[in-house]
Amino acid sequence: MHAYSPISLPTGAALEKWATRVMDVILHIGAHRTGTASFQAYMRSQSEALTARKIGFWGPKRTRRCLYDGLVDQNVQIDGGTMTDAGQQRMQRHLSQLARQGIETLVVSDADMMGTVRSNLSSGRLYADAGPRIARLMRAFEGHVTSVVLSIRSLELYWCSALAHGVSCGHPVPERSALRELALAPRGWRDVIADVAAAAPQARISVHPFEAYRGQPELFAARAVEIDAPRSAQRYCLNRSPQLPDLRRAVAGQGVDGAELPFGMGRWNPFTTEEHAALRELYADDMMWLTAGAEGLATLIEESHQSRAGKTQPSVTHRKGQFDELEERHMARPG
Repeated sequence: MHAYSPISLPTGAALEKWATRVMDVILHIGAHRTGTASFQAYMRSQSEALTARKIGFWGPKRTRRCLYDGLVDQNVQIDGGTMTDAGQQRMQRHLSQLARQGIETLVVSDADMMGTVRSNLSSGRLYADAGPRIARLMRAFEGHVTSVVLSIRSLELYWCSALAHGVSCGHPVPERSALRELALAPRGWRDVIADVAAAAPQARISVHPFEAYRGQPELFAARAVEIDAPRSAQRYCLNRSPQLPDLRRAVAGQGVDGAELPFGMGRWNPFTTEEHAALRELYADDMMWLTAGAEGLATLIEESHQSRAGKTQPSVTHRKGQFDELEERHMARPG
């Protein structure tokens, strides 16, 4: 990392070019339902402490304003969208502003960088557009992204949580045939990671199981994002999976027949035993692939913080900062 020297700081267009050259840009690309909202809340709450450590943070609101507002047909033609000159200049202005503040590391966190929960549910595929989306971001940052951080989660738990979240936000309750098709789809995290690696060939890609950092955004910041994470006594419990009563109320409020949702007070489990087994098997295959080295495409960072072979070995972080958290702590059941 380059040291910041206010005396030799360039100006004007030279500053904008210099800003991206000296700052390490870390993309935290999700996935959804893996504590991303809690991590972002933690980062925002530590703004002053992070700035003192020369660390900047962009969450979804800033990311979408800086990167997406200048895109052509951003919501539909994701793979064909290109950043306009105005959009590129706007992002460079934001980066140059950070450079003036002495920021050396910029953490950009937005799970929608890979895709949306709604698009996953609509297509029945796991982040089918991850490659084009990440490629577009790499072009926007002009190749200065040094690290891409991805959290993954057991597929049966991911899809249960994503379905509950989607229905609570207005997505229709899927038919039984659609649920079966989703559960038996062959696309898993291995495919997503391969797409991301192809889109970001110069960046180090690290993969972190959600279970290792569940409810601990401070620990995730220190060990996964590998920054000097400030300690925090605040607790974060954001975007927990809605329970069945919440889902029935949401469906009723949308004027849709809620008979497809079962009775009960707990979490919604839409899959059969056979479908759960298929999702567990696919996730186990993904983890075996990662453990074996992921063909050099990515590095798996496990709970013990030991790395498996990847295209770049991680620098081990010795910082501490673990604290207890309530977010989604009861995960023995799907949610």
